[in-house]
Amino acid sequence: MKNILVTTVHRGVFFAQVDDNADLTSKEKLVNLKNCRMAIYFGTTKGVLQLAETGPTASSKIGSRADIDVLHDITGVFSVTDKAAEIWMKD
Repeated sequence: MKNILVTTVHRGVFFAQVDDNADLTSKEKLVNLKNCRMAIYFGTTKGVLQLAETGPTASSKIGSRADIDVLHDITGVFSVTDKAAEIWMKD
């Protein structure tokens, strides 16, 4: 599984895991996202991409985990480091 950060037209920011061979090029939708968590509040000092590099901070507000069958209106897909993914996956 590959760890990604996804942003949407609706200002949604999501951590997700996808199959290694998933098509991440569609601006319209992504499908079969697993172990997703939404960043309700970033709590970062270096912007939204800090969530992909080092993960949520102690100041971040992160939603509960859920699978997403289809996520629409994609504006960006970013690789997440292993270090950041560990923090995203903590409960």
